[in-house]
Amino acid sequence: MMARSHVIIGLGAWVATAPGLHMPSLGPAYLALAVAGSLLPDIDHPKSWVGRRTRPVSTAIASALGHRGITHSAIAVIALAALLLHAGYRRGGVAALAIGYLSHLAADMLTPRGLRLAWPLRRTWGLPLCRADSAMEAVVVTAVAGGMAWWLLPSHFSELAVWSR
Repeated sequence: MMARSHVIIGLGAWVATAPGLHMPSLGPAYLALAVAGSLLPDIDHPKSWVGRRTRPVSTAIASALGHRGITHSAIAVIALAALLLHAGYRRGGVAALAIGYLSHLAADMLTPRGLRLAWPLRRTWGLPLCRADSAMEAVVVTAVAGGMAWWLLPSHFSELAVWSR
């Protein structure tokens, strides 16, 4: 999927899961971390939005491991969260980053290539609904965004009022 789709799905995933974690869904820092997490797995692709901004790191990762390798696996999410928690980062911030990261993986599983979630094992998982930058990707993202808005926004009006002050 494209960066804009990952951002929308990452935001939706955070807004949906934050209440269950007793975190503010619409807190600007948490939203920013969810967006960062939703883009981070593509650091292994030098032509991606995040890859272009992190060269030569993205080029080195792509050369050594390829695209949709370890950065697109469950191991990466677990290792990143454990490392950040061990380094003393706050649970809420790590949760927002991890939720965004997981949303990226879930979105990429909707493409024909799927993901190697149990990297380094070769097995891929996916539900091929759309190709990157296709009309169907736009339909999937619009459906996710619309569903999240329909389901969540009425319960967040009081939270929205707090952030608009």
